[in-house]
Amino acid sequence: MAEYKLVPFERLQEQFGRLPGIGPKTAARLAYYVLTMPQAEAEKFADAVVQAHKTIRYCKVCCNMTDQEICPICSDPKRDKSVICVVESLQDVLALEKTRELNITYHVLHGLLSPMKGIMPDMLSIKELMNRLKDHQAVKEVIMATNPTIEGEATAMYLSKLIKPLGVRVSRLAYGIPVGCNLEYTDEVTLTRAIHGRSEM
Repeated sequence: MAEYKLVPFERLQEQFGRLPGIGPKTAARLAYYVLTMPQAEAEKFADAVVQAHKTIRYCKVCCNMTDQEICPICSDPKRDKSVICVVESLQDVLALEKTRELNITYHVLHGLLSPMKGIMPDMLSIKELMNRLKDHQAVKEVIMATNPTIEGEATAMYLSKLIKPLGVRVSRLAYGIPVGCNLEYTDEVTLTRAIHGRSEM
């Protein structure tokens, strides 16, 4: 007896499975959900993907994603252009913006250095960052806001060595114990950072 196959469904499932963090079962559920959408909703979904690909580009200044030549953050005259916060991705920009604590500009690397994974400096927007610093003498500080992982720390250290000779101050976001977390469940690296980053009360 021949095995039942629905090729269009399998192709759709395969495409969902290529997304990060999506396993075979989740990919199958998403594919089924899309197939059970009304035709108009399915077309709207597909059109959103196509339009996003056509209109979204990298900001010429900070390499963030935008639908304009220069993103709204970089074009905002009220932003402090003397401070640049370096992040890994668009999601990090959104997370920092939600705090409403920063009125500065950003630079998005679109990844982190990881020789083990084959991710080298020329694969990130490091050249654009360095050109930006050389072209704009008004920049006084660069904040490293890469994630507190091995790759994040290595990327921050690498960039720091490139930037400091330009006479620009380089700082690092303080990482410590999350609110609501017990000390006994906190890893040693986080505890060490919390100790060194302690502040007066």
